[in-house]
Amino acid sequence: MSGVILTPEELAARRRRNLFIALAVGAFVVLVFAITLTQLQAGVLERPL
Repeated sequence: MSGVILTPEELAARRRRNLFIALAVGAFVVLVFAITLTQLQAGVLERPL
């Protein structure tokens, strides 16, 4: 069974695409984390002691 042989240009395009996806997922995780921290800190001030 033979696999698909990619050209160097296709490999470079795949690498760039994977890097962009990784950066986008990482940015989304950081954004969700920052929003969560902001919401938790706001909730701390509203709870009774």
